[in-house]
Amino acid sequence: MTSSRMNTLATIDTPAALIERTRMRRNIERMQQHMNELGVRFRPHVKTSKCIEVAKAQREAGAQGITVSTLKEAEQFFAAGFTDILYAVGMAPHRLPHALELRRRGCALGILTDSVASARAIAEFGRANGEAFDVLVEVDTDGHRSGIKPEEDALLEVGRVLHEGGMRLGGVLTHAGSSYELDTPEALKVMAEQERSGCVRAAQRLRDAGLPCPVVSVGSTPTALAADALDGVTEVRAGVYVFFDLVMRNIGVCTEDDIALSVLTTVIGHQADKGWAIVDAGWMAMSRDRGTQKQKRDFGYGQVCDAQGRVLDGHVLIGANQEHGILSREGEADADIAVRFPVGTRLRILPNHACATGAQFPEYQALSEDGSLTTWSRFHGW
Repeated sequence: MTSSRMNTLATIDTPAALIERTRMRRNIERMQQHMNELGVRFRPHVKTSKCIEVAKAQREAGAQGITVSTLKEAEQFFAAGFTDILYAVGMAPHRLPHALELRRRGCALGILTDSVASARAIAEFGRANGEAFDVLVEVDTDGHRSGIKPEEDALLEVGRVLHEGGMRLGGVLTHAGSSYELDTPEALKVMAEQERSGCVRAAQRLRDAGLPCPVVSVGSTPTALAADALDGVTEVRAGVYVFFDLVMRNIGVCTEDDIALSVLTTVIGHQADKGWAIVDAGWMAMSRDRGTQKQKRDFGYGQVCDAQGRVLDGHVLIGANQEHGILSREGEADADIAVRFPVGTRLRILPNHACATGAQFPEYQALSEDGSLTTWSRFHGW
């Protein structure tokens, strides 16, 4: 849902989640252009925004289909006219009736498995209900999380269970989540190739066994942007690129000037002897995510900017309670903190993890170039 209110950055209540629309559009266009140059279909992961308006902007730029992380997302986006949806979390058997209902209402919902037990549950439920689910097999190409390794016998067993059980074996999917631990272009390129080659190898094993494998789906924001070639890949998925964040900044795939999501906050007090300003954005606004803590630069709970979004280098949120954020200067305490940031001062905080920070809010304030704000709804739940 979209609504316009006569609010400005000076009058809107805080804390508020801001989307700078110019930056968001630039991020969308950058990724889509790169995918077009590589000759692959791009299926953005909309779990980052969980917002219809953002997903529509991605579709208008050339995205084909969407990826979701919950069936609640699938419901909301399907109701808004998105029909080609991939649910990219391993399918729990109790969710199969919900997935079936979505498909019978016209949603081209694809689902995911990475185990023989799950594949059997899908096939048995599908046969019992006369439904040939579209299923991808998740492949582990970096040891980060879930999936079957390309060389494991289980890959072929899962494929056979699905195919012989009457399901549509759609292909293979992987996510190189360990790319979030890297911070050089060279390392990212190596990981992008590892992700590509592992998934392509898994696909070829299925084909060599006489099983169908039309889709080879890879993706993370760092590897998608680092990839120079994607031979054998049919589609890429990425999510956080739409907003970017400080973790991505430290990885090296964006700068602070690319980060489209921030939290508008107000200075509400000081501890001048400690060099602190207190703001009304605590962890309930920023989230508890400390993703930069082990990276080359630790931004605490977020990078401080002025109300126009200009980075105030050296000033970060060093701490966060539920509704209080502690703003301080890195290194030596700022003796003039109360003068620099009087009570009532409006500031923006760039987040460590855009997905986590966005999840703290029921809506975004979308900021246009002319300074006007439009409210975009964001949904939650499973």
